[in-house]
Amino acid sequence: MSNLQNSGAAAPLSPVLNQNPLIVAKFGGTSVADFPAMSRCADIVLADPSIKLIVVSASSGVTNLLVDITKAADVAGRVSHYAGVERITYNVLQQLQQQHLVGAAIEQLLLELKTLLNAERAFTDAEKDLVLSFGERLSSVLFAQVLAERGAAVSSFDVRRVMRTDSRFGKGEPQIDVIATLTAQYLLPLLNQQLIVTQGFIGADAKGQTTTLGRGGSDYSAAILGEAVGARVVQIWTDVVGIFTTDPRLTSDARCIAEISFDEAAEMATFGAKVLHPATLIPAMRQNIPVFVGSSREPDAGGTWISKQVDTKPSYRAIALRKAQTLITVKSPAMLHAAGFLARVFDILSRHQISVDLVTTSEISVALTLDDAPGSAFSNSIEPALAELKAFSEVTVEQDLSLIAVIGNHLHSTRGVTGSLFQALEKINMRLICHGASRHNLCFLVQDQEAATVVKELHQALF
Repeated sequence: MSNLQNSGAAAPLSPVLNQNPLIVAKFGGTSVADFPAMSRCADIVLADPSIKLIVVSASSGVTNLLVDITKAADVAGRVSHYAGVERITYNVLQQLQQQHLVGAAIEQLLLELKTLLNAERAFTDAEKDLVLSFGERLSSVLFAQVLAERGAAVSSFDVRRVMRTDSRFGKGEPQIDVIATLTAQYLLPLLNQQLIVTQGFIGADAKGQTTTLGRGGSDYSAAILGEAVGARVVQIWTDVVGIFTTDPRLTSDARCIAEISFDEAAEMATFGAKVLHPATLIPAMRQNIPVFVGSSREPDAGGTWISKQVDTKPSYRAIALRKAQTLITVKSPAMLHAAGFLARVFDILSRHQISVDLVTTSEISVALTLDDAPGSAFSNSIEPALAELKAFSEVTVEQDLSLIAVIGNHLHSTRGVTGSLFQALEKINMRLICHGASRHNLCFLVQDQEAATVVKELHQALF
């Protein structure tokens, strides 16, 4: 086992059913931001012979530049953002001892990207995904060479050969069974011979068109590949030492959580914790693969183990915050003692692909929250949905709200727990509260401008 797994700062692993020694290690954008960062990641990989498959994000800042390229109104604007991608890439390439070995591959990728900039029209959704793919494709080639210069037998592998998704560009849905088949055919044989560096975030549909899994999808990619190769552990290396009791930027009292269950971590990811993509844990939960979250800057500082079984199950584990929430209240006297009203409301939202988070109802109204963060379906779909709802009900829309979730265990049934929690909340002006649907969370809405203060005060009271 690696020094990391023996570190006293990390919680001991729960019993692992899978005895395959293979570990999948994923490195985020800040972890592969530049040559020194990639060198630290190489130290982590080479210190543990069980790490065979490495999944990388684009270098920090590159994906944002690529997004800007897709949004630029003219070729000149696109070229300007491209220059930033080129600069970040060359900063790493020029520090390699044997840059000539990958120079041609990097130049070819940059040329392909630059060629895409010349279209005198807006990008199609498929072209946007293709543009966004270059971040991971560039970083994987560079990181493989960093490992090679340290004496590793390593190759860069195009994940699009195995990461099969549907054709929903911008948020491709992985086809798990097909991925397993393709992985067994093309990827697993290579892992017996060498280290493999591949890309997170991107995939391809059945026609070979490049797709993306959505922002934050690199974690999800690593978990899917971990499932496909039967990994013993999936490691997520980022710029923070594990998962904290709340966002450390909100309070200096936030502390790293040594261990957390799949259920608790899933709630945290869903309700705003930035360390994990919400879908990451789904493949790990299916196969009972423990997930470790640690800092590539401080690999010996321990981190957080996420697994099915944990030694401790405290009433309060963490507090998550998600901003940019909208509260919609749909009111109609026709709802009183009527069947089918809620079905009608949710059918409209479903047809417009709007996902609902919290729901509360009264005799004649239903209140629900939507995520209107940039890039969500809200911005494009909400107006047509509201028009349909207003045809048969009174609709009120409130914005600039934040969702705060208290994450823990048996919050719905443990005597005294809710009492102390509500005591801590007594001075907080809540717009909506949702409790009882899950034993792992209690959620409520507050005004955006009050959210940070509320989290800080609540954390002090509970932890």
